[in-house]
Amino acid sequence: MPVSRAMRVLASEWEQNRFWPKRLNWIEICGLRGWDGHRIDFSFPITAIVGENGSGKSTILQAAAACYKNTLPGKQLFASDFFPDTPWDSVTNAYIKVGLKEGERFFETSVTKPSERWRGNQQRRERPVYYIDLRRIQPLLARSGYQKLTNRHLHESASREFSSDMLSRLSLILGKSYTGARMATAGESIYQEVPVAQRGEHAYSGFHQGAGEVTATEMLAYDFENYSLIIIDEIESSLHPRAQRRLIRDLATIARKKEIQFIISTHSPYVLDEIVPEGRLLILDTSRGKTTVSGVSSEFAMTSIDDEPHPECDVYVEDCVAKILVLEAVIHVDKSFAKRILITPFGKASVGSSLGMMLSEDRFYRPTVVFLDGDQRATPGVHVLPGEDAPEQVIFRALKECNWPDISIRLGRSFAETADILESAMLLQDHHMWLVNASDQLFTSSKALWHAMCTSWLKNCATESEIAAIVEPIQSALSRRSR
Repeated sequence: MPVSRAMRVLASEWEQNRFWPKRLNWIEICGLRGWDGHRIDFSFPITAIVGENGSGKSTILQAAAACYKNTLPGKQLFASDFFPDTPWDSVTNAYIKVGLKEGERFFETSVTKPSERWRGNQQRRERPVYYIDLRRIQPLLARSGYQKLTNRHLHESASREFSSDMLSRLSLILGKSYTGARMATAGESIYQEVPVAQRGEHAYSGFHQGAGEVTATEMLAYDFENYSLIIIDEIESSLHPRAQRRLIRDLATIARKKEIQFIISTHSPYVLDEIVPEGRLLILDTSRGKTTVSGVSSEFAMTSIDDEPHPECDVYVEDCVAKILVLEAVIHVDKSFAKRILITPFGKASVGSSLGMMLSEDRFYRPTVVFLDGDQRATPGVHVLPGEDAPEQVIFRALKECNWPDISIRLGRSFAETADILESAMLLQDHHMWLVNASDQLFTSSKALWHAMCTSWLKNCATESEIAAIVEPIQSALSRRSR
């Protein structure tokens, strides 16, 4: 899905200028929750970090919050607040290094804990820092000090009214028409602010709002200072998909107008879809420790944290025979591509021609490749599988000429029996029956037999140009998707 206009405008200004009076360029974390010195780059004003639970998203956010001397009154943040020693944990030989930019000047600073105490706090650069963690999603009654506000004899003592702009943003994000909103206190509890929203003549407090309504209202109540760093953990929490998308678009506008830097974490494909690729950062655990990959597609990021595929590219083929051939060709060249594509049989060749026409008119949501069998004529937007014939005919004949290499071994059958059965199947007039007939006699499934034959053909018979005819259109589509 194309990113919003707000995000496009932000990306355009960032590309032209890349100034931003205050910027956190990179952070390097060592000795904290499995991080061992990997450097994380922040290449866009809004960086969304995605990864599995426990992958290290919160560690990055907390380290970023602790790397500045906060200029907001009463809001100092230290590494010791986020990474304490406990009866079960002891932090030693740890450091947080950062690369910063202020105007045209670059700085490198660090806070370290070589033994018992964190050092370097006084040398940190100054910046307004807002750290918005998951405590915001707690119901008001579960928060410290809020229970006493449920006394009906208390009266509102003070409030901060939303401006018309803030009210419009709240209405847009939640898709409801609000006539008023404020953050209010009651009695002497000046630190326990309660969101109060109004729709029409009816006003109601956060004690009677939904979780998403409380979350959105409290987040929009912040009047972020120019040039500040805003850190938000699991930004999508309690918000429905449309609200998530609208919130990210709102952040893009704020980032541009106030030259603010956002670092957020998420598990949501809706959030990732709204951010340009350079603003997406995926955390992966590898055999060499934690690493990050920037510029990933939202589909690839979600696939890495989900058992269900989120393909980056749709590949359409005539039938399951062509599907297996294309899949095995992709695996033969680079199996990492296999997780990034979804191959779907469409049926009749006329359907493929229609899909190709749609593709040539750029009518698909994401990158798409359409294949027809080799016995079909190329039409606009369509690629043709190699061989100038149906895949079964192309591969059966090629393997026969090569004396059926590897197939009997893959199937666990004798060579003589396998060769005789395959050659006998080729005598049938209908080539669609070749696989069914041969697999029945070999006591295996037609899919298992066809996988073995495609793999053997790719390894022993296919030319480089034949393999390229299948794989290169997919590689090209994926390359366009990542740009």
